[in-house]
Formats: sequence, structure tokens, C-alpha cells
Amino acid sequence: MPPVSAPSRRRAAVAPLDPLRFSPTRERPVRAKLRRLAPDTQIQPHSHAWAQVAISIAGVARITAGRHTYLVPGWRAVWIPPGVEHVVTALEAAELRTLYIHQEPDRPGPAVARRDCEPWRGCRVLEVSPLLRELVLQMDVTMDGQAPLGAPALEREARLGELVLDELRRAAPLRLGIELPQDRRLRALCEAVLQDPSRHATLDGWAHETAASPRTVARLFRQQLDTSFGPWRQQVLLAHALRLAAQGRPMGLIAADLGYASPSAFSAMVRRAVGQPPSRFFAMR
Repeated sequence: MPPVSAPSRRRAAVAPLDPLRFSPTRERPVRAKLRRLAPDTQIQPHSHAWAQVAISIAGVARITAGRHTYLVPGWRAVWIPPGVEHVVTALEAAELRTLYIHQEPDRPGPAVARRDCEPWRGCRVLEVSPLLRELVLQMDVTMDGQAPLGAPALEREARLGELVLDELRRAAPLRLGIELPQDRRLRALCEAVLQDPSRHATLDGWAHETAASPRTVARLFRQQLDTSFGPWRQQVLLAHALRLAAQGRPMGLIAADLGYASPSAFSAMVRRAVGQPPSRFFAMR
């Protein structure tokens, strides 16, 4: 199975901002950072000793962490545990707010009770409530990360941080995230699907493009991702639908852009995938 040739896109690689300037501590458990990225800018792979919440407040970013990738339109959040290497790519001009969160060694979540820790050990997509949105916008995002704060500013940061942690604990997880294979041949095919998921509607079309048999590609999907191509591609389509909805596209146009015969067929897919009608799910921006 030779690798599929995805459309080439030249990306500008940039280094992460020095994270130590924004590192959270027990005294300052929630720190905020702002970064604006031009289209097709990629922040090089990196990790942190603390947890972080990445939020796109404008534009769309793609965050690849561990074995999953996430397309993050405005006001969705990705929780990334400590030590997980991740790559951030701006698919269009984006403004990212990042929250760095101090954690006690035995408590992987945002100061959650031990019995609730397990879901926070891996990456997850979280819904951003209106209150969390406003709290994030109010957090200090001084660009150098080292500007001295007076006592009133530190007290305000502490109060906002407590509310941020409380909202994160309450945030509803979203069934989003696209698993990526380790096999380089299948990885190249999956990357091509991520760039243009509607180019082929069936596994046969993608297999033909790779000059491989559909049976071989199907076997690799089962071996590498423990799923079949159809459900995996459905997650890709859902992520792209979120991106289009964030741009204000009507549901009918989104359905057509993604290759659905009718808006009702698209709505049925969304209901199966997330358990909500499109009108509710795409309104959570």
C-alpha cells in the first residue's frame, strides 16, 4: 500500500512561547496566555509539566495530541493533561487562549475529587459555557508572562481562577476527537481525509487513490484504530461541520458541502454521533 499523496500545503513552523513565563504554581494555579496565529501556522511539537486548556476564541485550530486530533472552532476547548506532546495548527487566522493549570500529583483533573480523576487522565473536548467564556476573556493575558502584578490584580486572578476551575469541573464533555493510526501508510491516508473528507464518500475511492485494495485498508483500520472506515470518517465529517457552522454556514449548505444527499440525512448523522439535533449542537459556540 503506497502512501496517498495529499494536497501539499506549506505551513510556517513556529516555536512555542516560552512556557515557563506562564507556568502555574500553587500560589497562582490558573494562568492565561494569548497567541494569535496566521493561517497555516504550526506550533512545533511540545509538552508541559502542567495541564492546559486550549480554547480557540476566533478562527479554527487543529490540535493533535497523543493519538488523537481535534478540529477546534471558536469556543470549544481541548483539555491536555501534563506531559502529553501536542501540535497546534491554525487552519485559518486564529486567536488562541490557553489556560495553564497547576495540579497536585494525585489529582489529574482541575482540582477534582479523586473519584472523578479518571476522565481527566486523557485529552478531552469540553463545552465552553457562557460563564467560562467570560471568565477566560477576563483572565490576564500579559504577553511577556512576567509583568509584576500588584496585590489587587493577584487577588482578582485568584478569584477568577477559582471560578474557571469550577466551570471546568462542570463542563460537559463532547464526543469529538479523531484517532490517528501509527502505521505511516494509513496515517497518510487519514491525513488526506482530514484535509478533504468529501473527496471520496467510500473506502473504495480512498483505497483506489492509494493503489491498495479496500480489503487491505479495511484491515489496517481494524488493526490500528479498532474501528471501520465509516465511523472514523463520520467523526471527521462532524469536525468539519463544526468548522463550517462556526463560519455561519446554513445547515443545508453544510450538508451539501460534506456530500450528504439531503439536510435530513446530515441531521440523522449528527444525532447518531452526538445524541443531539444539529440546531442544538452547532449552537454551542
